[in-house]
Amino acid sequence: MAEWKPISITELYDQILKTETDLTGELWNFWQLIKITPSKWIEKEYGDEGDGFWVVAICGTKIIWYNDIEEGFNISDYKNYGQIEGYYCNQDELNWAVTRLFDLIKFGGEIIGQAGPPQNLA
Repeated sequence: MAEWKPISITELYDQILKTETDLTGELWNFWQLIKITPSKWIEKEYGDEGDGFWVVAICGTKIIWYNDIEEGFNISDYKNYGQIEGYYCNQDELNWAVTRLFDLIKFGGEIIGQAGPPQNLA
């Protein structure tokens, strides 16, 4: 089995650019408002091995970030810039995360369908 290694910035940009070609209308406009230059943020439970996770968008107190352990995008809260609050292990495409965050803002309420942290089965 190959050793795990974090996603490169080039691979991350490939995924972002693929998503940008798929977004239209309100979602395209929303993405243009929330996207940032990807930057590594700290996540205390699982982020040490890869020196954090790539955050690609910020909206209020929510972020969209790439979990390269699970190979998918997630939405989490943050209180302090640069630190992810809450580990999630979705394997979502970026456009799904953008749509979920847009719907959360547009309709209010909880984020539905987000996988939580791994459960201890001991």
